[in-house]
Amino acid sequence: VTLVESGGGLVQPGGSLRLSCAASGFTFSDFGMNWYRQVPGKERERVATISSAGSNTNYAGSVKGRFTISRDNAKNTAYLQMNNLKPDDTAVYYCNARALFYNYWGQGTQVTVSS
Repeated sequence: VTLVESGGGLVQPGGSLRLSCAASGFTFSDFGMNWYRQVPGKERERVATISSAGSNTNYAGSVKGRFTISRDNAKNTAYLQMNNLKPDDTAVYYCNARALFYNYWGQGTQVTVSS
């Protein structure tokens, strides 16, 4: 089982990034997908969730209206479109796949929002 995040980097405030999470080794379409983020010294925070079929989404209040989670089950990939980024969005972003007793994590990708 692997989850590989990509798309992180350095962006100016107000800019955009699109994170991708490529999954393999399990039946992607059976799993809900989540994006989390973490800064040093703080707990990991759930940012966004999408159901297995993609019909339901949920966001943390701090990102609602700016971030969009989506998925392509044909490509075994989940995405996080991040717009109007703020310095407080700086963190390592993790992809998570969850279903019943199964819980998988990616290695994370760094997002830095700074001028």
